[in-house]
Amino acid sequence: MPYFDTASAAPLHPVARQALQASLDEGWADPARLYREGRRARLLLDAAREAAAEAVGCRADELVFTPSGTHAVHSGIAGVLAGRRRVGGHLVVSAVEHSSVLHAAAAHEARGGSVAEVPVDRSGAVSAAGYADALTPATALACLQSANHEVGTVQPVAEVAEVCGAAGVPLLVDAAQSLGWGPVEGAWSVLAASAHKWGGPPGVGLLAVRKGVRFSSQGPADERESGRSPGFVNLPAIVAAAASLRAVRAEADAEAARLRVLVDRIRRRVVRLVPDVEVVGDADRRLPHLVTFSCLYVDGEALLHELDRAGFSVSSGSSCTSSTLTPSHVLRAMGVLSEGNVRVSLPPGTPAEEVNAFLEVLPGAVAGVRERLGVSEPPAVAPVAESLELDALGLRCPQPVIELARAIGRVPVGGTVTVLSDDEVARLDIPAWCAMRGHEYVGESPRPAGTAYTVRRLS
Repeated sequence: MPYFDTASAAPLHPVARQALQASLDEGWADPARLYREGRRARLLLDAAREAAAEAVGCRADELVFTPSGTHAVHSGIAGVLAGRRRVGGHLVVSAVEHSSVLHAAAAHEARGGSVAEVPVDRSGAVSAAGYADALTPATALACLQSANHEVGTVQPVAEVAEVCGAAGVPLLVDAAQSLGWGPVEGAWSVLAASAHKWGGPPGVGLLAVRKGVRFSSQGPADERESGRSPGFVNLPAIVAAAASLRAVRAEADAEAARLRVLVDRIRRRVVRLVPDVEVVGDADRRLPHLVTFSCLYVDGEALLHELDRAGFSVSSGSSCTSSTLTPSHVLRAMGVLSEGNVRVSLPPGTPAEEVNAFLEVLPGAVAGVRERLGVSEPPAVAPVAESLELDALGLRCPQPVIELARAIGRVPVGGTVTVLSDDEVARLDIPAWCAMRGHEYVGESPRPAGTAYTVRRLS
């Protein structure tokens, strides 16, 4: 069964499996002890740290291992904010950061700090100018992911780091999605990553803090991992994580070139094979293995189940796959279509035949979901009114957009259709529908129940 969700978790790399088994036999003792078994464990830990630091591009004594990437992010943010509390309590993040960063930002705000979100463009990219505008004399820390986890857009880390450096503000980079493909460029100050994203075992994170960055570890003091990650280290997993990082890096350039060809094939063909599809994310400045697209008139959860039944494991940022009934914060910040969202992230070694098979299955899967929702090309009818209002209260995505598509032909060119909806997704998907179908999105207005979204027919 083809697994196309490596952005969530990559399959265990063969080198990781070998290293894990070997270190279970050799690295079970406490590396802090001076007897023979402890010294052997310490040698393994030091070697793993050296290998990981080389891949990150930092000194070995700047890097510690944590129980997860999320733990690394939370520890990194809390440590820098505490170390620079005399500067101020202002934190800057991008609007599309991983939830681990946004949760840490929310906790900081709840404790009395302030947070500024830097917006992104329609491709999901920030600008260095956006960070320059967000920085203040009280900014203690700025955060930026190296590449987006949902749409694959690579961020201008080097440019943002230069802006932050000129202002004397450290930059924390969440490199979880990109570290397996190469080091993060630029003068970043703090870096966090997660081993299961590159084929290492779960339960291992990396936290690198450059010398000179004021950092105060939070929580009770602990003598292990420079006091930045308390508790007994999972040495076998750490050894496997470092070994697999070195292995995937050795393969990265060749594998990136090969997977980029396959992803380009998906990006080109999906819009030809499936009507009313928007491919989202930067077309050029992106991770080599990841592509995301959204399908109009499609329930995202139903589509993922359909693809799963066909033998393909993919992911989604669609609100239709979530109990919250709100689109992912990434898609919302980008202002792109969210319904029927599919993220394909290919693991290393994916054969072209699996991608071709996916492209053969996808059109039928989308058509099947649309058919069950009653989507069909509406018959041509004479306009019945200059304006219509549709009551879509209680209808969830993609139904409000489906109702709009059915009704637009009932008004003349220049006429308007207003959709009354209480589904938060409509705020994204109705404007996106207008852009895709060549109509004008007039705007929205609050109503006692829900929001009214008005569209003008242009053709």
